[in-house]
Amino acid sequence: MGPPRLTGARLPGYTATMKRIGVLTSGGDASGMNACIRSVVRTAISRNVEVIGIRRGYDGLIRGDVFPMDAASVGGILNQGGTILLTARSKEFMTREGQEKAVATLKRHGIEGLIVIGGEGSFHGARVLGTEWGVPVVGVPATIDNDIAGTDFSIGFDTAVNVALEAIDKIRDTAASHERIFVIEVMGRSVGFIALEVGLAGGAEAILIPEVPYDLDTVCKRIASGRARGKISSIVVVAEGAGDAAEVSQRIQEGTGLSTRYAVLGYIQRGGSPTSLDRVLAARLGYAAVDHLLAGRHTSMVGVSGGSVQVCDIDAAWTIEKRINLNLHELAQVLSI
Repeated sequence: MGPPRLTGARLPGYTATMKRIGVLTSGGDASGMNACIRSVVRTAISRNVEVIGIRRGYDGLIRGDVFPMDAASVGGILNQGGTILLTARSKEFMTREGQEKAVATLKRHGIEGLIVIGGEGSFHGARVLGTEWGVPVVGVPATIDNDIAGTDFSIGFDTAVNVALEAIDKIRDTAASHERIFVIEVMGRSVGFIALEVGLAGGAEAILIPEVPYDLDTVCKRIASGRARGKISSIVVVAEGAGDAAEVSQRIQEGTGLSTRYAVLGYIQRGGSPTSLDRVLAARLGYAAVDHLLAGRHTSMVGVSGGSVQVCDIDAAWTIEKRINLNLHELAQVLSI
């Protein structure tokens, strides 16, 4: 499919007169969400627009868990992981009744527009508010999976990669000391962006991702060939959507006859102080989200493409497949011989 269609529609009544907006975080947490909240709040204040924080995502919107935010309320959060607004998933919001309650909260508190920081599921909710209830809404992509089309990177991805890379570097020390193979499972849901990035950066001997079919017999032969050339240890990175680390580890041990262990990094990848890249990305996207919301670009999302901030329809997040760079996978194979 082609690139996301740019959104240029303006919503009468909200462009020049919008004086109060809301902001929420939804879905899985991602390092850099706080930096984005900070950017949204301070950008809005610089535009003489009030900001209402909404706790616990759409669930908090339904229940009216809101509070006013000022510049001081976001002080000292730039380096913090997680989200000060908290996050939750809401089954009730999937119902018409739940959505009606959410919209009632917006009206009751005079919230004229909404910024949603989250991933694909969060954007589905934003689209419902925009198209079915007429709420001006702009999404900011924040997910460690980096699976949102319309942006090269989502907030939290770079931090997750660096957290995983640090763990892999440490595990490699142990692998070398014991002359072992280690299979390391990283997060990413059904995509392999984290696994590919961290596998390449960490010098993995094999990277198993959902986007590329693999054969464990071939992986075993590759590892055995490296051992014959003098390699005393190997790292295999597997995306959670490509296989189970325990099963892959067992198969490799049986296929090579070499001592093999596995580690599942899990939720550690979501936390931690955001990298400089994530902090700057969050600042840029939060700033852009406010200005696009005030300019009347509703039911849209902001992202970065080729280094420039772009705006596109929010449904690009799930109607357009974000393709992984398979050249990086080939590069990793060449470098790991």
